[in-house]
Amino acid sequence: MEEVSEGGTDPEKGVILKDYPVVKSFLAGSFSGTFSTVLFQPLDLVKTRLQNPTPALINGRNGTLSMVAIFSNILQQEQLRGLWRGMVPSITRCVPGVGLYFCSLDYLKSKYFSEKNPSALESVAIGMVARCMSGAALIPITVVKTRYESGVYGYNGVISALKEIYRTEGFRGMTCGLVPTLFRDAPFSGLYLMFYSQTKQMIPEDLLNSAYASPIHFTCGVSSGILASIVTQPADVLKTKIQLYPNKFNGIWSVAVYVHGKYGVQGYFKGMVPRMLRRTLMAAMAWTLYEQISKSVGLK
Repeated sequence: MEEVSEGGTDPEKGVILKDYPVVKSFLAGSFSGTFSTVLFQPLDLVKTRLQNPTPALINGRNGTLSMVAIFSNILQQEQLRGLWRGMVPSITRCVPGVGLYFCSLDYLKSKYFSEKNPSALESVAIGMVARCMSGAALIPITVVKTRYESGVYGYNGVISALKEIYRTEGFRGMTCGLVPTLFRDAPFSGLYLMFYSQTKQMIPEDLLNSAYASPIHFTCGVSSGILASIVTQPADVLKTKIQLYPNKFNGIWSVAVYVHGKYGVQGYFKGMVPRMLRRTLMAAMAWTLYEQISKSVGLK
């Protein structure tokens, strides 16, 4: 990485930029994650409601729901601000989570691939390891976020929710759904990074450094996120169910049997459209902002 020393820049600042790349990666990732989390929270809320519809929501709809119906119900019952229900736990989880993910990626790349670009399989491995690290660290907040969005629980805040979960369910409740969460997030991040890296390598370097860099990064991100979202959708459904009803299921297999018995194969893909839109657009925006921020602070 180059030291910042041109244009009269303070040499001491250059040393700081050089010596703390992991900190810069964390800050750049957190900053990019903030915008994407706030912007696409309504899609995550709708996804959770589609996967776990309440009886009042189903009533009169013959058991069939759509994104439009969920949006309409939320606006009628909770007004516009209801679309951002669960915003606090989402930011509490996603902002440091995205920061941890990006700094883990940069650390792994600089330590093991400093002199070459990772191959497709190496990109999958790096993405999965980085996501496992951030996902495991923030699983308690993920539990709170899912329960907030469902409308089933009436917690008053993130801290009070964590205290209540620990009091009534213990450590198991704080980490419920960890396995399906990792089964969802690790493959998604691995596949996403592989497609994103391979797509970028096919683009001429001069275009990536031109005025078209941002739309190019965003396009690479969107195309990479679509397939990764589809592949990991069943794990997301199982994760939601086990985090909402931890006392009802004994593990992933019991959740899978329940979903298949009640909804059939299509049950594993409930909420796929809003999740695919959110994860794809959120990842694309986060990576686009991260690339630009990284260049501005000397990471690229």
